[in-house]
Amino acid sequence: MAEEVKLIGLSMSMFVIRVKIALNLKGVKYENLEETFGSKSEVLLKSNPIYKKIPVLIHNGKTICESMIIVQYVDDVWSGAGPSIVPSDPFDAAMARFWSYYIDDKWFPAYGEVMKGQTREAKIEAAKEAIAKLQPLEEVFQKQSKGKDFFGGDTIGYLDIALGCYLGWIKAAEKLTGLEFFDKSETPLLAAWAECFYSNDAVKCIMPDVDEFVEFAIKIQAKLNA
Repeated sequence: MAEEVKLIGLSMSMFVIRVKIALNLKGVKYENLEETFGSKSEVLLKSNPIYKKIPVLIHNGKTICESMIIVQYVDDVWSGAGPSIVPSDPFDAAMARFWSYYIDDKWFPAYGEVMKGQTREAKIEAAKEAIAKLQPLEEVFQKQSKGKDFFGGDTIGYLDIALGCYLGWIKAAEKLTGLEFFDKSETPLLAAWAECFYSNDAVKCIMPDVDEFVEFAIKIQAKLNA
């Protein structure tokens, strides 16, 4: 019997992008159930009644919620396909989880202030704070990558997905503020990593165009101002 794999999400969502990258790395075919911005479908509300948020993975009738939990699930279920996403070394795995939590807990709120900024000047000030919170990850990359292209080494791993899902939104912020988030003089390793990640086959086929992110950011700004 064929496997049922469905993904409830929004193509512009960085959290949905995480899951799509993981599924692509494992070569898993899935049905994309696209949500409409500003509303929640019945299937979403039924599939995630607690948080009512995307993404939701439906695998053979079972629902899995929260992006990094889904990434872990994908790695576990399709362990024999594609590269391993979570590091095999327990300490490296723990560090990947720690820093992925840092990204969502510390960096993402700082980035959110860029989108909330009412003026270009306000966005620039918020962007400077978000950029500062990226700098600790330069040292993390040096330790985790072991001289390779990704946090996960030779291939995209757990921490790569946790941070890389934001790259389209980062490029949008760069366009809106004129600032570089990955300055080659300040964070050269992250700058090189971002180029490698963005050009990876598992990423570029599902990452929307930068102008689409900019347009969506303007739409979010309008909703916040309403």
